[in-house]
Amino acid sequence: MPGILIIQTSFPGDVILATALVEKLGEAHPDTAVDFLLRKGNETLLQNNPHIREVMIWDKKNRKIRNLFMLAIKIRRKKYDAVINVHRFASSGILSAISGAPVRTGFNKNPLSFFYTKRIKHVIGDGRHETERNQELLIPLAPGIPALPKIYPSDADFRFVASFTSNPYICIAPGSVWFTKTFPSEKWTNFIAEYIRRNPENDVFLIGGREDAPLADKIMARTGNSRVINQCGNLTFLQSGALMKGARMNFVNDSSPLHLCSALDAPVTAVFCSTIPAFGFGPLSTISRIVEIPEDLYCRPCGIHGFKQCPEGHFRCALSISLKQFFES
Repeated sequence: MPGILIIQTSFPGDVILATALVEKLGEAHPDTAVDFLLRKGNETLLQNNPHIREVMIWDKKNRKIRNLFMLAIKIRRKKYDAVINVHRFASSGILSAISGAPVRTGFNKNPLSFFYTKRIKHVIGDGRHETERNQELLIPLAPGIPALPKIYPSDADFRFVASFTSNPYICIAPGSVWFTKTFPSEKWTNFIAEYIRRNPENDVFLIGGREDAPLADKIMARTGNSRVINQCGNLTFLQSGALMKGARMNFVNDSSPLHLCSALDAPVTAVFCSTIPAFGFGPLSTISRIVEIPEDLYCRPCGIHGFKQCPEGHFRCALSISLKQFFES
C-alpha cells in the first residue's frame, strides 16, 4: 500500500502541531497508511501513534546532503499516492518534487513550490491557528473540521512520572531558543516564590531539554526551596507530556512545551513576550490562559520567531508583565 507521506523536518513544536494532520487523515481514511518524515532528534514525539505506519528520519547534523539524497531515493521507491509537505524550505521541496507522487501539496512559501500539484497560501496572522492552516493542505483528501494535534505517551511513561509525583505539582518550562520569547529567569523565580507561599504543599518541576538545565539550575538556586525540582534533560518528550498532563497547571513560553500541552489537552498558562497569540500558535487546551503585556507596545510584535536580544534594548514586552497576572482566574 503506497499511502501518504507527511513532511515536517523543522523543530519539535512544529512536528507536534503537524500531528493534527495525522489525526485528520486517520479519521478520514483509517485504512490508508501514513508515513511521517522528520529531523533526527524528534522521532520520539511520534512513538505509539496508532495512525503512523513508519517514521522516517533525516539526520541534518551528520552528512546532511548524503542523507537527503538517500531519503529522496527511498521516498521515490515507495511510490506514495500523496506527499503533504508542511515544511516551507527548499530541502523538503526537493523531496516532494522527486517523490513522483501524483498528489504533491505544500505551501507557496517553499521556493520549490512550483513542483507541487497544489499550492496553498500560508498567511501568518490570518485569524487561524497554525493547525488549521496546515490542514488546508489536506483538502480535498480530508475536508471538514480541523483535528487537534495529539501525542501518545505510553503507560510506562505515566508510571515513570508517577514515581516522583506523590504531591500536587505544577510544571514550568522556562526556556526557549529565542531570548525575546523567554520570560526572564528572575521573574520566574519571583513567581515560584509567591506560588509556593500560596501553595506550600505543591511541588514545582522545571522542565525542558538538556540545553535548558543551566537556566533551571539558576532559577532553582535563587528560590532555595527543596520543592523546586529541575527535570530539564531528564525526561523524554513523551515523559514530559505525561508529567504536564497530571499538573495542576503548566506555565510555558511561546515554545514547544506549549504545543505539548495542546497535544495532550493539559492545562496551560502561556506567556507571550515579543510574539503574539494572533500569529496562530496559541494554546488549544480546554483549560488555557494567556499572559502578556496588558497594553499595546509600539514595537510588539517584533518578529514571528523572536530574536537573540531585544531589538529596542528595553525588553518591555516581558519586563512589564506583572506577577499578579499569573494568579488571575
